[in-house]
Amino acid sequence: MFVLFEEDGAFKAGTILADNDASLQVENTHGKRVKIKRANVLLNFREPSPAELLNRAGADAEGLDTEFLWEVCGDDEFGFAEFAAEYYGHAPSPVEAAAVLLRLHAAPIWFHRKGKGRFRKAPTDILQAALAGLEKKRQQAQAIDQMRGELVAGRLPVEFNGMVAQLLYRPDRNRPEVKALEAACVDTGLSAARLLLKCGALPSSYEFHYNRFLFEQFPQGTAFPAFDGPTAPIGLPRADVAAFSIDDATTTEIDDAFSVNPREGGGWRIGIHIAAPALGFTRGSTLDAIARQRLSTVYMPGNKITMLPDEVVQAFTLAAGRDCPAISLYLDVRPDLTIISHESRVEMVPIAANLRHHDIEPVFNEDTLHDGGPDFPWKRELTLLWDLATVLEAGRGKPSAHSNQVDYNFYVDWQQHTADGPGYITIGHRLRGSPMDKLVAEMMILANSTWGKLLDEAGVPGLYRAQGGGKVRMTTVAAPHEGLGVDCYAWSSSPLRRYVDLVNQWQIIAVLTHGEPAFAPKSADLMAALRDFELTYAEYNEFQRRMERYWCLRWLRQAQPATVEAKVLRDNLVRLEAVPLMFKVPSLPPQLPGSRVKLAVDGSDLIDVEVETRYLTTLSEPDPELEDEAEY
Repeated sequence: MFVLFEEDGAFKAGTILADNDASLQVENTHGKRVKIKRANVLLNFREPSPAELLNRAGADAEGLDTEFLWEVCGDDEFGFAEFAAEYYGHAPSPVEAAAVLLRLHAAPIWFHRKGKGRFRKAPTDILQAALAGLEKKRQQAQAIDQMRGELVAGRLPVEFNGMVAQLLYRPDRNRPEVKALEAACVDTGLSAARLLLKCGALPSSYEFHYNRFLFEQFPQGTAFPAFDGPTAPIGLPRADVAAFSIDDATTTEIDDAFSVNPREGGGWRIGIHIAAPALGFTRGSTLDAIARQRLSTVYMPGNKITMLPDEVVQAFTLAAGRDCPAISLYLDVRPDLTIISHESRVEMVPIAANLRHHDIEPVFNEDTLHDGGPDFPWKRELTLLWDLATVLEAGRGKPSAHSNQVDYNFYVDWQQHTADGPGYITIGHRLRGSPMDKLVAEMMILANSTWGKLLDEAGVPGLYRAQGGGKVRMTTVAAPHEGLGVDCYAWSSSPLRRYVDLVNQWQIIAVLTHGEPAFAPKSADLMAALRDFELTYAEYNEFQRRMERYWCLRWLRQAQPATVEAKVLRDNLVRLEAVPLMFKVPSLPPQLPGSRVKLAVDGSDLIDVEVETRYLTTLSEPDPELEDEAEY
């Protein structure tokens, strides 16, 4: 005697070896002996053999029309054997009964299971909805396969238009476009970024990195929303000075300028002038909301995203040839460069010149300061400011800049194209701690620490940078900055570029004009601005570092050197000598930090932003006298 039974959701057949009433010992078609409950037995039969029954029933079930079976069965619950008898018009053979069972079981949309071997036809509305779902899945699978084929062929499917960023940076795996992209990546062996780059979804690898940042930090884009224009301050006194700024050639947000006037009886009156956008709009305005959301200008090689709209920047930047609203810190200085007193004012400052590094550095540097150098406009003022900066630096007991550190300047010519896309990169470098660096740094440290004390003494809260125990943090309470050697340090000198400085400027203006501060003591909004700024500023700086690394790699690919020279930092980490590109060299043997090595360039990747090199030889051991050289 044979039985057809259900086990683990599958139908099986076997030979009865022992009948124990409630259970049976059965040998299945594979020769395995199993114990089954009698309740799991669906059919008893004597012929054909179990294996033949399953084979023949499976073949016959394929020939049964599911839709016809659904139409002819009644609305009530039924057993498969009963239905088989009605369908065939006679007592069904074991093969016929099993064929009907297999067909009913294989069509759960048409027939709902109600127990062992029992079914009920699906209601019409439920069936139609289920069939519509199946058709939708079929069409979706067809669309996925079509999109996959286009991607494999190197073409971008039209369905991908407008959603490339989402596919790359935050893919929803339930979307058919993502499924198609993942399948195409498997077929081609390429990552999603490389495949979409190949298909022309991205003009170059640069857009992959830049667009990721925009997707994460500027999901609504970089365009400014509608805003009320800034108000031009009126009634401000005009300073009797001729101020000049010192900036890089690419700087458009000119925040600071200086002036030097002789004092009666000897000495000088030196002015530090900071652009005052805080006079053009107030806290709670649309422009404040814009600045509060962005918190800082974002810098990167060849581009920047400003904190404030161009209209506001142009209204308050310290551009030459006009009077600009500013907060001024005046220092009364004796001939021996000791500071007698200082005074802060809110006023209009005439800007006479915007000096640029590339024009001034050749004639104003350490060499020209020692041997006199050539004459040039503003030489007297610059020399005096540098002398004062030297005195201020000595008074703090801390250097304003490490003279053995190197600053790198990145210039991208977007009009030129390379094999890697638009943009030809030029990377220049200059030693930090030049006379101009020291001059500007010391003046800004003095202004920020002086105005920080002003707020603290007035009992008006501000946002301070503090350092203790080697840790730098931001706080709303005046605290020492050990690294700079000052009692307190409130960022106030870049209000066009940093929200912290703008906040402090509102507070400073309130103190100087005896007005109501924008932020009261223990303001929750002030603390929130501090926290948000710290997080956002760190993310912006990290993005700038990533993009500088990317452009270093583009520079390397432009030059296409077979070998490069690098300095060992630690273990197998090295830094190129020509540009600030750091990377690991797996083949590098043990070297002393500071050693110079020669490497073969084997390849590079602009998506992962990595370079592959091999160690060739050691060029030199480290110089003990330069062991304290700071790393980039």
